[in-house]
Order: sequence, then C-alpha cells, then structure tokens
Amino acid sequence: MAGSHLSHDEFFIKLAALFMTRKDKDHGKVYLSQKRLSYGQDIPQPTEENPFPDLHIDSTLPVLIRAHNGKSKPKRGEKTKLSTVVNTDDLEAFYGKYAEVCKAGMLALKPRDRTKRKAKSKNKKKGAPAS
Repeated sequence: MAGSHLSHDEFFIKLAALFMTRKDKDHGKVYLSQKRLSYGQDIPQPTEENPFPDLHIDSTLPVLIRAHNGKSKPKRGEKTKLSTVVNTDDLEAFYGKYAEVCKAGMLALKPRDRTKRKAKSKNKKKGAPAS
C-alpha cells in the first residue's frame, strides 16, 4: 500500500461513497483511523544503536488517514480500504473537509431503538422491593 495513497479529493469522494453504501442490510460499519507517518520519509529505520530515530527529527511528519468498511469475509461483500497522506501544512484545511464528509455521512443514520431498554428498566423499578 506504499504507493497507493489517494489524493485528498479522491479520498473524500470515496469516503462519502463508503458512508452511503451503508444503507444495505448489513450493519454498515465504517472504521476511521489516523496516525503519524514516521518511516519511509526522511527517517531511517530503527537500529540497535538508535531504536527510536523519529524522536530526534528536525521537520514535522505527515499524518496517514485511513478508512475501511470492515468487511473481510466473502459473504459480507468486498472490503474497501482508503488511505491518504496529509502534510502538516494542509492539516487544518483537510480536517475541515474531513469533518464535513463525516457529518454528512452520519446524517443518514437512524436513531437507535431504545424502547426495549426503557421497558426493561421500568419493569425493574416496579418489581424491586422498597427499602
């Protein structure tokens, strides 16, 4: 996956599509993650003498943003993986657009049905002995 990172615009388009494909009968989970991209830039691999070469660097490191739908078994469908690399100079603009896409995807969520839990708690209150 080293050379397969998407551009920011492609990432947002595919992420929005990933949120919209949740409407089928499965649970529709979308996993989002981010981490500092440390190795593979100008940072050497860890060695025995220097086990943490990324602790003493002069420049800031980019951020790796990932998203996937969590489908890994054949009966669930095809797993979709997305990733992009964001430089620290572009983080503020990226996160603004990222938040818009995530909010738009979450607007389609239906509220959880909590009637069973409410009925269960009422029955506990009625059946509990007064002390």
